[in-house]
Amino acid sequence: MVTATSLREKGGGKFVTRHAGEVFGFKGKRVWVAGHNGMVGSALVRRLEREDCEILTVSHRELDLTRQADTERWIEAERPDVILLAAAKVGGIAANATYPADFLYINMMIAMNVLKAAADFDVEKVLLLGSSCIYPKFASQPIDERSLLTGPLEPTNEAYAIAKIGALKLAQSYAAQHGMRSVSVMPTSLYGQNDNFDPYNSHVIPAMLRKMHEAKIGGHDSVSVWGTGEPLREFLHVDDLADACCFLMKHNTHLSLINIGSGQEISIRNLAYLVADIVGYRKQIVFDTSKPDGTYRKLLNSSRLENLGWKPKVDLRSGIEDLYGRWLRETAAEASANQAHESA
Repeated sequence: MVTATSLREKGGGKFVTRHAGEVFGFKGKRVWVAGHNGMVGSALVRRLEREDCEILTVSHRELDLTRQADTERWIEAERPDVILLAAAKVGGIAANATYPADFLYINMMIAMNVLKAAADFDVEKVLLLGSSCIYPKFASQPIDERSLLTGPLEPTNEAYAIAKIGALKLAQSYAAQHGMRSVSVMPTSLYGQNDNFDPYNSHVIPAMLRKMHEAKIGGHDSVSVWGTGEPLREFLHVDDLADACCFLMKHNTHLSLINIGSGQEISIRNLAYLVADIVGYRKQIVFDTSKPDGTYRKLLNSSRLENLGWKPKVDLRSGIEDLYGRWLRETAAEASANQAHESA
């Protein structure tokens, strides 16, 4: 069996990987996308198909990343050169509030096991997908990376945030102690292909699309939107996120934490009007002020990434139009399949 120590050279009182100082690239590399079936993971796979590399995937059914021994055996057997860690337990406010232990344990164990095995088996570079919820609830806007751990977290997703902060800190510790290269990215609110349109657990853009579409089909005279419509939100297309991740993995940067955002804000009110226009819903939109607005503003400062030379390409309208079209085709195909099954 090849051990971790046989893959490294020891010097200066600590283990230093043989890749230290090299300019990184994907060419000829074995790249493992952990969590490839999710919205982010599938976008990473699509983006990597444009690179000269071998993409590795494994389903949750085949590998439970919360199991340390299983994770170590898989990484030792497959020997990925690069890991993009998009696997996670995710959910909305209700799920986070109901199952905080699950969100903390599962996400913490996934990150701890993958990072430990990556260090042991000399993985060249690891990218961890985080969330802007790691920042304090009352962080100054736009939110800078230096805001981390400067104040209390938002209570409704504290468990998930703590797990992501723990992953970031462990990655930084492996860099300090063993020289393992990694970057933790914190994206703003995402949308795009493979988004979740579940009526109870979806995020704001797919939720609005579904609500406006069903109101249009049903001939409803009005659609209700929670709150005043005044809060501002920043959105990023998941394909832009994937492109930014690949850019950062190829870039020889020493930044361990970096925000990824579009830099563009839109009010919930204007977002509702935009979605209605895309869907073709021409009737009244009612803002229910008896419902909460949530955080007024949540904008990331993405200047670190911009200064490295990356900018998003997908504008919000085009991205939402593409998402709506894909969802319509998928629901039509699903309805056709169900009809065929029922008539069989």
